[in-house]
Amino acid sequence: MYRLVVDANKRGLSLNLKELLQYRDLFLILAYRDLRVRYAQTFLGLLWAVIQPLATLIIFTLVFGKAIKVETGSIPYPLFAVCGMAAWSYFSFVLGQSGNSIISSQEMVKKIYFPRLVIPLSKALVGFVDFIIAILFIVALLVFYNYTPSGNIVFLPVYILFCIISSLAVGIWLSALTIRYRDFQHIVPFLVQFGLYATPVGYPAEMIVNNLPQWATVLYYVNPVAGIVEGFRWCILGGDMPSIYSYLSLFIVLLLFVTGLFYFRKVERIMADIV
Repeated sequence: MYRLVVDANKRGLSLNLKELLQYRDLFLILAYRDLRVRYAQTFLGLLWAVIQPLATLIIFTLVFGKAIKVETGSIPYPLFAVCGMAAWSYFSFVLGQSGNSIISSQEMVKKIYFPRLVIPLSKALVGFVDFIIAILFIVALLVFYNYTPSGNIVFLPVYILFCIISSLAVGIWLSALTIRYRDFQHIVPFLVQFGLYATPVGYPAEMIVNNLPQWATVLYYVNPVAGIVEGFRWCILGGDMPSIYSYLSLFIVLLLFVTGLFYFRKVERIMADIV
């Protein structure tokens, strides 16, 4: 029988990953609950997971592909855009859901003990529904345009892992910060909206950075998703390797993830009191 001792006066920070594994059933239950609630009492149900990215793709194609006429070389624009959307849609979903995740579960947080990190982590699993549908969109467009995937696709699992870590990194930070500063409830939607255009989803990064000084280019790639989106396209569509600056994004992802975990554990001690 597992014995749990909670010591509020214990000093030092520990991630205690073993404890997270012991609560894996709760992790799965929360993810399943969120997935059911998301499409409960809707007429179209799971079809909304198809309609939303399809509508976004159509808008991007009309605005960037037809009106602005973004140059994508031999790659059809819808295929170019959907590769960026796959990474961004997952990131934006986890970001939006994780920010308010602790507050929306405050009754459970106040009444029982469990590692609070389970809550934002469960959002990452729910977001995989949209991510899988985005991947299916990519496969469908590859077949439609008779476009052969690049041999670089063997590196795609690495960028998928970085996409998950980046989503969790920012989501964990925001879930902890939102408890202390409720202003972040209003900042998160703005970050999602602004990030869509600050990330090379509907356009190639070169279109922006080629006209920027070096310091501005570095600042552009501080965006943790910029390098991941470029990596997704490189893995699937081929072409030149991602810019050396894109690896700055990957470093920022790891930095945010590690620091976010420790900050969350620090706030977790008083979470039930301030939520």
